[in-house]
Amino acid sequence: MAITMLALLDGTLVAPDQPIVRADDQGVVRGDGVFDALLASYGRAHHLDEHLDRLATSAGLLHLPAPDEAGYRRAVAAILGAWDWDAEPEAVLRLIMTRGPEGLDEPNGWVMAAPLDAGTRRERSEGVRALILDRGFEGSDIAPMPWLLPGAKSLSYGINMAAKRYAKANGADDVIFVTPSGWLLEGPTSSLVLDLDGVLVTPPLDGILRSITIAELLDKAPDAGLDVQVVKLHRDDLARARGAWLLSSGRIIAPVTHVDGRPLPTSPLGAKLAGLLTPRPE
Repeated sequence: MAITMLALLDGTLVAPDQPIVRADDQGVVRGDGVFDALLASYGRAHHLDEHLDRLATSAGLLHLPAPDEAGYRRAVAAILGAWDWDAEPEAVLRLIMTRGPEGLDEPNGWVMAAPLDAGTRRERSEGVRALILDRGFEGSDIAPMPWLLPGAKSLSYGINMAAKRYAKANGADDVIFVTPSGWLLEGPTSSLVLDLDGVLVTPPLDGILRSITIAELLDKAPDAGLDVQVVKLHRDDLARARGAWLLSSGRIIAPVTHVDGRPLPTSPLGAKLAGLLTPRPE
């Protein structure tokens, strides 16, 4: 996903290859910072308020100052106004905040944008092959351990990206993390939903990042006649699922077609679920 547009918090657009971060920025040398990502389409940033709120929550968990909300809104507005929506109707915007150079109380922030890539669009329609990988801890164990940053969307994303590379190297597209005792968690960049006998089930937030897409599903589901429940899920539940999906702000919803090489059925609720969550032109 190549970055094609970048905006500073004063609303200034700069070339993506223009240096804006010092070499000793702690976000660069230590991954000490936070980010959030959202989908923009048809000239509109979707769920911007919710993403700014999650960015602020992540910053608080890292004991960073409160993000400059007005500045991020200026940067997003600058990108929305300059983007060629006819050429690229969907874009992923990333809100970045670092701790800044060591020894200085000067956090750094910016917003960058990239066209939604072809692979993500393909996963929406064709689905993903997933591997089950052990996350190495029980979700409930780390919830009371703030130094492990449960629920924070930090720039320390090396493990998540390594998991996705492992999946690619082993004939899959993505990953579903489980605890050592087999409880399902989430994907490296997504949340999990299963269709269990017509009920849409997603795991609780024990050691899991709060998902804005899941929150939207919970909000819209009753009026759409869908039953959504937040319940602990075991890896054995995949064997009885009528279908499964990975949800995220950029990808929105991608059906899981295989788990560890075993095919999963296609849920009859898939089309209704995709229609409920896919943004439409205003």
